[in-house]
Amino acid sequence: MTVALHDLLPAGLRRGWAAEGTCPDLDLYSLFRARQIADPHATAVIDAKGGLCRTALDRKVRSLAAGLAGLGIRPGEVVGVQLPNGRGAVIADLALAALGAVALPFPVGRGSLEAEALLRKAEAVAVIAAVGHRDSRPAAELRALAPALPELRHVIAAGRVGSAPEGTIALAGLLRSDPAAFVPARPDPDSAARILVSSGSEAEPKMVAYSHNALAGGRGNFLASLMPEGAPPRCLFLVPLGSAFGSNGTAVTLARHGGTLVLLDHFTPESALAAIREHRPTHVLGVPTMVRMMLDRLEGLAPGRAELPAPTALVLGGSALDETTAEDAARAFGCPVVNLYGSADGVNCHTGLREGAPEACSAGVVAGRPDARVADIRITDPDTHEQLPDGETGEIIARGPMTPMCYVAAPELDARYRTPGGWVRTGDLGVIGEDGVLRLVGRLKDIVIRGGANISPAEVERELASHPRVRDVVCVGVPDRLMGERLAACVVPRGPEAPTLASLGEHLARRGLEQRKHPEHLLVIAELPLTPAGKPDRAALRERLTGPGPAGAAAAGPPFAHAG
Repeated sequence: MTVALHDLLPAGLRRGWAAEGTCPDLDLYSLFRARQIADPHATAVIDAKGGLCRTALDRKVRSLAAGLAGLGIRPGEVVGVQLPNGRGAVIADLALAALGAVALPFPVGRGSLEAEALLRKAEAVAVIAAVGHRDSRPAAELRALAPALPELRHVIAAGRVGSAPEGTIALAGLLRSDPAAFVPARPDPDSAARILVSSGSEAEPKMVAYSHNALAGGRGNFLASLMPEGAPPRCLFLVPLGSAFGSNGTAVTLARHGGTLVLLDHFTPESALAAIREHRPTHVLGVPTMVRMMLDRLEGLAPGRAELPAPTALVLGGSALDETTAEDAARAFGCPVVNLYGSADGVNCHTGLREGAPEACSAGVVAGRPDARVADIRITDPDTHEQLPDGETGEIIARGPMTPMCYVAAPELDARYRTPGGWVRTGDLGVIGEDGVLRLVGRLKDIVIRGGANISPAEVERELASHPRVRDVVCVGVPDRLMGERLAACVVPRGPEAPTLASLGEHLARRGLEQRKHPEHLLVIAELPLTPAGKPDRAALRERLTGPGPAGAAAAGPPFAHAG
């Protein structure tokens, strides 16, 4: 059985974008193969094992595709991929595209319950996973789930020869398959190529199906707008390739643009800075928290050692980018800092290759001018769904070449988040001014309700980020017997002296934020915890604030400050 993946966007729009050249109208493997033929010895991937040229990569891709075909994996079937950043993840991406199968990547670190939900709902017939990565054993954990997943026929283990757990198939053996016997499937470019996993607010993570054209075309046009000379990019991905942000790796950087992927199997600020010095990427893609960690390390270095070769751009998404971080990063990295507003659900807008930091004002954070070659954006009334005039705040909706096909096995999400015309409802609040610039205001659902009054954590975070003693901050709601919820600020301090709750309140008052929106709890931590996708882990912070111990006093009621 194969999960049904239907396209909610009118077919005429898809065909129109292909006809006018907005989308390449080729499957991902064919795009990569054309790049390989044009320049067979160009470096495709740089990882912990060194460099891999396009021809060597293509041979491995064809071998794996032949091996997977030998296992009976057919076009249209879903195959999970849980691998750390490295050539193995790239080989799996391209091999599945060549087979006409649908890749379902998800980062190493997702818990077994979440992995089971993803594989079950997508009706995955196989999963490729690492034998071991840091403290986890993904292949063995997924093999243990097999009895609960009737569609799952194979668990393929990637690791040292002889290390595959019992009951799994060694990836090394599949890579020895004869590539000469394999004939690529050449799937329809408007058919599903990849399922992106969204770290949204649903009980289970949302899965969103993307076509070859939506990835290489729509998302490919996004990266093209950040390539001023048109030369092939050299992209350092600090986020997992298995994340939604990481989908700009194999499909976009490598296949669409013929670039080079620079990959770290896991992020540390030290390894990221070393990769920039050694490999001189044109683009560094990460989340603001990662960059703040890197800035901390640079501050501790002597002036000569803190200098870095300047990339073309530092592209930051996944969470709000504040002015202070953008200004500090622009100075330290010597390049424009691009504030990317995007999601797996199908929206993309960014500030572009301009000097300076994204502006913040009472109207919200600047997200840039929407690009119709990627995703057209409108502002609508959240209740009536009617388009609003410029200057009015409402829900952001998007539609364009990067728009996904549908949610996977979730008709209720299709009904909630897609309009009859194929527009994606983001659940985000924004405003487009007369200058055509989109500004982000907050989330429809991401609010803290204190005594019946709504507080936007994003708004408070934006103002706290300019505090001189705040390096990083996330605000979350914690339960309260009297008020229902109270706002807690989780702060990574800048410098040796941490801010106090009182000083944060004074700063917000000077910035004009009303008293009811001020945090009533403070948690001081050394670093923000990150989810497997590289975003701040709000759930972990909320659990820390409400669990046993000093920080757990948040649930009891009175304001408190705690250093963790």
